[in-house]
Amino acid sequence: MRLTEIQEALRQEQIDGWLFFDHHQRDELAYRILEFTPVRHVTRRWYYLIPANGKPRGLVHRIESSMLDSLPGGKRPYASWQQQAAGLTYLLEGCRRVAMQYSPGCAVPYVSLVDGGTLELVRAAGVEVVTSADLVQRFEARWNSNQLESHLEAGQRVDRIRAAAFQRIGEQIRSNSRVTEWDIRQFILREFAANGLVTDHGPIVAVNANCSNPHYEPTADAPEEIRSGDFVLLDMWARLDTPGSVYYDITWTGYCGSEPPEKMREIFDIVRQARLRAVETVQRAVQTRQPLRGFEVDDAARGFIREKGYAEYFFHRTGHSIGMDVHGTGANMDNLETHDERRIIPWTCFSIEPGIYLPEFGVRSEVNVFVGDGEAIVTGESQDELVRI
Repeated sequence: MRLTEIQEALRQEQIDGWLFFDHHQRDELAYRILEFTPVRHVTRRWYYLIPANGKPRGLVHRIESSMLDSLPGGKRPYASWQQQAAGLTYLLEGCRRVAMQYSPGCAVPYVSLVDGGTLELVRAAGVEVVTSADLVQRFEARWNSNQLESHLEAGQRVDRIRAAAFQRIGEQIRSNSRVTEWDIRQFILREFAANGLVTDHGPIVAVNANCSNPHYEPTADAPEEIRSGDFVLLDMWARLDTPGSVYYDITWTGYCGSEPPEKMREIFDIVRQARLRAVETVQRAVQTRQPLRGFEVDDAARGFIREKGYAEYFFHRTGHSIGMDVHGTGANMDNLETHDERRIIPWTCFSIEPGIYLPEFGVRSEVNVFVGDGEAIVTGESQDELVRI
């Protein structure tokens, strides 16, 4: 367990301790951050406090008294609910503010894992509970150098497959062969497998009005045909098929013809400029070492789209954290679905993907941004004009 690092982080945040709690293995964050694998199924509540200074201490049920034995520090057993309440008071002695997997107003759902009743128990011990969201990001969302390399390699492979998918659509149309969203989805998945890539679901292959459903996925039983004159969106995410690798996640759009209609070009250009505004906001803050929070990046992209009169057609956050899950546990670029106040910190990665979704077609343009030590980079190819398919 990274005890020294956790305690240093607590002192920097001026938090007296980090209280971990679980029942029936509901909080995966706790097990990953503590680097703790239970030896048996967790059927009783356990609590584990890491103080900013001093030795950790735990509270375990007598039926599962050895549950936390692999973690450092003493453990106190309880059996009755009265003993549990007294044990919590003992555990929290000397603490005024503790972090838990809690988010005020459920602003960060990924972190909002502790139930309301447990919060009441902790507060009854005279302790203020604060969110662990920034701490979780620090110990969950930061990459190491190997993960960065895996992301860059995955990006090169995914970008090649994306180009091949657009090419395949064009070849099929020009040869008067029927091609559907489902056909291209299966083509992409075959190419992923052949290139050592894996994904948890998807990809999204959408045509015309289907592009305006951000979570649309084609199905085999009702395939939509792709024809000349159609607008096409590809949203693809994958990682290397190796332990510890992280995702690469992009969205590109194209037109099946030589010259897209003016409306399509207009909407694409607005989305592209919104994407650039957001990227530049991140890069400027990182270069000047100014603090930046997720909601501020969302504001940069959304504000531009609002200026152009399309605010009502951009109805999702600007971006999400990326890690070993395609939607990671770091700061999201969000001031719409939530007000994400988490700081953007070094060695984290996230998507920037503004969109405008009209009834007849929708545009999304997605890149990945990695924040390093003093610089922020777009990690793959960026789309600057609609693909002529």
